[in-house]
Amino acid sequence: MPSFRPRIRCRNFHASPNLSERQRPKRLLKGSDVGRRTADDVFKQYSQEEKALLAKKYTPEQIQAIEAGEKAISAEDLDKRGIIRTDLGALPYLDDLSQTRPVLDRKAKWKGPVDPNARPMTYEEMEKNWNEVEEQYKRERDLEWARNPPKKEEDPHAALMKEVGAKDEDQIPARERLSRLDIMKIEDRLSSFTGADGRPIPREQEIDYTAPGLPKKFMNEDTNKPSSMKSEAELENEADPRDPDGLYNRLIKQSGLTLDEILDYKIKILVRHRVVNQTRLGKIASIYCLAIAGNGQGRLGIGEAKGQETEETQQNARIAAIRSMQPIPRYEERTIFGEVDGKVSAAEVTLMARPPGFGLRCQHLIFEMARAAGIHDLAAKVPRSRNKMNTVKAAYQALLKQRIPDEVARGRGKKLVDVRKVYYGGRV
Repeated sequence: MPSFRPRIRCRNFHASPNLSERQRPKRLLKGSDVGRRTADDVFKQYSQEEKALLAKKYTPEQIQAIEAGEKAISAEDLDKRGIIRTDLGALPYLDDLSQTRPVLDRKAKWKGPVDPNARPMTYEEMEKNWNEVEEQYKRERDLEWARNPPKKEEDPHAALMKEVGAKDEDQIPARERLSRLDIMKIEDRLSSFTGADGRPIPREQEIDYTAPGLPKKFMNEDTNKPSSMKSEAELENEADPRDPDGLYNRLIKQSGLTLDEILDYKIKILVRHRVVNQTRLGKIASIYCLAIAGNGQGRLGIGEAKGQETEETQQNARIAAIRSMQPIPRYEERTIFGEVDGKVSAAEVTLMARPPGFGLRCQHLIFEMARAAGIHDLAAKVPRSRNKMNTVKAAYQALLKQRIPDEVARGRGKKLVDVRKVYYGGRV
């Protein structure tokens, strides 16, 4: 009897699809074939209630400008390309861009007339300006106290004078006393230049050619004390139970990360062994650790540390790995772009892209690195030295050496669509 065997579809393991699966070029449409739609068909017009609400917030000139801007928008282009981005580089489209943010935006420059003969103040003029601004600030504070009287609590200044043994006539009236907060607010109003007429130029009319400073956040007396003024007992009570020893406190302050983000990272010690340094005093033994850290979404870092204590050395290696995290290019967020090589000392690593469902068929060290970086389909070869430390460094070097389609297109002087068609089968 003839033997039958099932037909198995065989193909090479690479990212490009078969010729039969590639998309055929579509016929280009002429301008007359494209259905033109007006803005009224795509977007609804403002109702009378909405126009009444807009009239309360904007002037008639502003409403006319808004209507003119909406008419200038192409409805067809907005229908195709008007997609709100969700990546890290997306702008806050729902934010009011008419307002300036003190940290991100520069201070608005004075658009009025500028005195060409402005000069810096002398010491006498600065003292006179201080007295004027101080009196103005005291008048404003008196008006604020008249509207909102301060809380009737024990006056710390009166209590201090009572402890010293001062008489009632020696105490300074409440209006004349200035706290540190008052002095900071007065300094923020002072002028630095004088015009040709001898009058001080207001602070908001000065032209500053330097970079904008950090915003001043004045703390009210009724709010809580800053963290620097808290006692050690309060700081211990506020410690997160997930990090009772405060191992990540310094990293959180320097990097701006939260403890939740740090604990979500995939961190693992890949290499750990004992090393000995021969000195004239004898052999000095220590522990070497190499760790990796990744967020599973395209970021990966490696860190090294040496020390006498194992736990401390491992923690230093983990923190170093988090600090050195860098973005790793990912094709379709699952594999790498093409085939890349890396070499450190005698260790050579070759990483190869694979189709969906292939998995991670590679050495266990590279397996852990790919899983931490969020790569799911990968093959690797380590033909020469198998030194663990050099293998990890070579694989990390190879991941950072990937050539993305944009770089290939710029290097060959072609457009991105040509590179997609030839090298990536039109699926990039």
